[in-house]
Amino acid sequence: MRVLVACEFSGVVRRAFAALGHDAWSCDLLPSEDCSNHHIVGDVRDILGDGWDLLMVAHPPCTRLCNSGVRWLAEPPPGRTLEQMWAALDEGAALFSDCWNAPVPRVAVENPVMHKHAKARIANYQAPAQTVQPWWFGDPAFKATGLYLRGLPPLRPTKRLCPPRPGSVEHKLWSRVHRMPPGPHRARERSRFFPGIAAAMAEQWGGAA
Repeated sequence: MRVLVACEFSGVVRRAFAALGHDAWSCDLLPSEDCSNHHIVGDVRDILGDGWDLLMVAHPPCTRLCNSGVRWLAEPPPGRTLEQMWAALDEGAALFSDCWNAPVPRVAVENPVMHKHAKARIANYQAPAQTVQPWWFGDPAFKATGLYLRGLPPLRPTKRLCPPRPGSVEHKLWSRVHRMPPGPHRARERSRFFPGIAAAMAEQWGGAA
């Protein structure tokens, strides 16, 4: 299949599909971290109509769409205005909407739980088909991930791990995504995809009819 992995600079999902023989490409505003020649730098919306069989949106900008950021729509953070916050919401919802409604037969969009203002701005919005955890697929981490699916079946867990005891050192390590300190690279690091989930996507969706 011709597979487009949008909003991905790391190449984790692209490589998972390519390893199974698919013509996989990634696209992001950032250059590819692995210097691949199967990476397109630019706005994914410019290439959505280029004949893809499957569109996987690995991590669209979700700061303004998810529940954790809804408070900023009432009281903006220092240095920002309400107008800027709502404009950012509109921009994020437009990208999600364009990808979700792309002329591609199979679409998967990864995103956290959305608030009501985001849902209202997305054309043909549907609730996520499932919410998965990295540790269901062999990745020792906590990060609830909503999968919005069109033309694809829900993922089946492949390698469930046993979560560590709350309060233990190992539990804190599994929670590293949520415990990342503020900084210029926080959003970039939090957006990294998990190899176990990527492998499951390629194996289970790569042959989807």
